[in-house]
This record gives sequence, C-alpha cells and structure tokens, in this order.
Amino acid sequence: MDFTLWEPIYKEILQDFGFSREEDEQAALLLSHLLGRMHSPGLDTLKRKMFGKDVLVCGNGPNLAEDLDRLDLVRYVVIAADGAAAVVMDAGRVPDVIVTDLDGDVDREIEASKQGSLVVVHAHGDNKDKLIRYVPRLQNIIGSTQAAPLQNVFNFGGFTDGDRAVYVAHECGAGTIELAGFFFDDPMVTPSKSKKLKWARRLICSLGLNI
Repeated sequence: MDFTLWEPIYKEILQDFGFSREEDEQAALLLSHLLGRMHSPGLDTLKRKMFGKDVLVCGNGPNLAEDLDRLDLVRYVVIAADGAAAVVMDAGRVPDVIVTDLDGDVDREIEASKQGSLVVVHAHGDNKDKLIRYVPRLQNIIGSTQAAPLQNVFNFGGFTDGDRAVYVAHECGAGTIELAGFFFDDPMVTPSKSKKLKWARRLICSLGLNI
C-alpha cells in the first residue's frame, strides 16, 4: 500500500472514531522494537504464500462455521481474521495466515503459529499491553500498522481485522479473494462495532470485491 494513498482514509478513520495517531505511531514503534529481537519471515514469504492463489478470507461473524461447512478448504489459501482463527481450526484447518490485533483467542493463535501459520500482528494505540504480552509467545510474525510504515512494520491498508485481512490478500497479489464469515449488517453488535462494520464494507468494496 502506498501510504500517501492510504493516509487520507486513515485521517478520516481517526476523526470518525476519535483515535490518536500519536498512540498508533507509538504502538508501531513498540512492535518494531519487539520484532527486532525475533526472526521474522518477511514480506516476501507472505507474498509467496498468496500470489496468484485462490484466497479465502474468514471474518469472525456468526455465520463463519456455516460458511466453512459448505466450502472445500483444501482449494484455498486460508486467512483468518483474529477470532476467526479458532473457528477455522475447529473446522479442521490451520489457517495459512492470521491477521490479528490480539483481541481474540490468542492462545489458539499461538498454537496455530507453532503449526506454521504466518501471523500479521497489528499495532494500534489500544493494544500496546497485548503486544508486550503476546508477541514474544508468537512465531512467524509480520508487523502491521495503520500509520506510516516502518522498516519491519508494514501498512497493508484496511482498518478492522477482517477488512485488513482482505487488503493483505490484495496487496500480496491473490489471484481470487472470497469471503466467509462476514456479516456487515449484524444487528446484535454494539453501535461502535456496527460503525466498524460499515467501514469494513466500504473499504472492501473500494477494492472492487462484490459483497
């Protein structure tokens, strides 16, 4: 993602939710520091995993398990957005890639990383404590941020874990992208989550996906 193209959208998100850019930048620096102590598979590994492939991006909507039941998961490179990782694993598949801000079932994500999942860990202003707690326990980490990218922390675009996972697939040259477990009109979520789902729909549609 060219940050000059993403930055106007990022500023709009910051304004809409009242988030702090400075806090996002501090979290990205923290993640960069933590990753500097570890072996990271690098962006090329992530791209090779998806380039030209059929990619299934799994959101953590209430319809995910039902969606997975009707799909032949062997056909796809599977990306799980945060809490979706546990559902995908319960369906018998270790995700190829997990995109997470460490707000879901992190123990399952740690388990998946030990089994080879690449984990795109996202840094934002509200999860610095989780970065410190969980990053040292994960393997195969690639860092991400909504703010300006750093040498080892990338900006793929996207806002929530779900739409950011779609952006990761898009940026890595996926041949096709299919969605499972996305429920943009979920009436059971909080007003804040509902607003995030509206943003997720807008951002995914901007990539030209039919949803």
